[in-house]
Amino acid sequence: MAAARVCGLRCMSTAVKSKDRFVLPLAEDALPRGFSLTGLHCGVKKKADVLDLAVLSSTTQRTAAAGVFTTNAFRAAPVFVSEQVLRSSKGRANSLVVNSGCANAVTGERGMNDAWAMARATASESLVMSTGVIGQHLPIEKVVAGIRAAPASLGSDSAAWMRAARAFMTTDTFPKVRARSFNLPGWGTARIAGITKGAGMIHPEMVATPHATLLGVIATDAPVSPDALRSALSFATDRSFNAISVDGDTSTNDALIAFANGAAASADAQEITETDTEAFAALRNELTGFAAELAQLVVRDGEGATKFVTVDVRGARSFADAQAVARTVSTSALVKTALFGEDANWGRVLAAVGRTPLSEPVNPNRVSVSFIPTDGSAELKLLVNGEPEALDEARAKTILEEEDLEVRIDLGMGKESTKYWTCDFSHEYVTINGSYRS
Repeated sequence: MAAARVCGLRCMSTAVKSKDRFVLPLAEDALPRGFSLTGLHCGVKKKADVLDLAVLSSTTQRTAAAGVFTTNAFRAAPVFVSEQVLRSSKGRANSLVVNSGCANAVTGERGMNDAWAMARATASESLVMSTGVIGQHLPIEKVVAGIRAAPASLGSDSAAWMRAARAFMTTDTFPKVRARSFNLPGWGTARIAGITKGAGMIHPEMVATPHATLLGVIATDAPVSPDALRSALSFATDRSFNAISVDGDTSTNDALIAFANGAAASADAQEITETDTEAFAALRNELTGFAAELAQLVVRDGEGATKFVTVDVRGARSFADAQAVARTVSTSALVKTALFGEDANWGRVLAAVGRTPLSEPVNPNRVSVSFIPTDGSAELKLLVNGEPEALDEARAKTILEEEDLEVRIDLGMGKESTKYWTCDFSHEYVTINGSYRS
């Protein structure tokens, strides 16, 4: 009987809706000027019709570049190489090479040599990324041959961006690419486009380098100095890619690269710096919102996920405290399995909040928790200032049956807030990850 009752929590169909609806057409006039891309098959993956190599190239000579990279102790060889290229060039780089199918992580001296071979196979030293299985060596001769053949198929239209996005993919079910234009005060119209990948081993903790798995690249034709780009990227990452979690596992290869080539401005235009307060603030805000949109696509494609969950934390003493609470709730296996089971077990949310290390301990008598429906109707209050509300089980069930939902937590301690995006844990997640190498 016990086994049957547990099964009854969620023995309904667990078929995940098609995610093709998240593949949106790219407006040609929203694509940043001065960038060319391609995606091709070079032989990392066995199937000849599957793309496994992407190349992005800027046509302007002094392109600013910045990166944030994983803090995992077993950082992959391409992470070290990209950091070194950014450091030695003082934040200037004109190209990016990405392979999928092999992470080139925990591969020793040979792996480092292979990453450098990728970087040096382009006309000038390139930034590099790899994603796939850890502990396996790249077929580097095939990768280098692919990089050298890539210029023949480079393009700047939406089809080229889509080919590159598909070459990023591993267990992803759809290519994740977006583009849009925006206004820079005092400068006019600029454009921004980006690609990301990821569906599992997603819990990024990335930091910027001095000059500055989930992979991402964002390119804009705005004129930005390397220091300003690095500062904006660091700010944006904390509020986007560092604010998502699928399974709580931080990859060895997480990396996000940003390029700004200035093609939207005249050749003699000065680059935006942090002292250009209005323009820099507009750029940083645009980059943050755009990165958040890309990051959310990763969560929507979470391995086996049936729910897209926003964890909204308010009333914290600091941004760091708000993010810590949101992170703990979002990575709680008990919270995530309850959401999959559509069970309004909000005590699990409180347990996660209560075990979060903060600058000052939580006062249980100030904490409130609600479910926020996606249809615009009133919130369902679960806990108000430490006092539980009478739970409307039927309404809670209706809210939890939706694909999108929000959990709001008010700590009652201050004025800082943040949002974190996560998903549920399903049977399918275990199936996917129990046979990933095979």
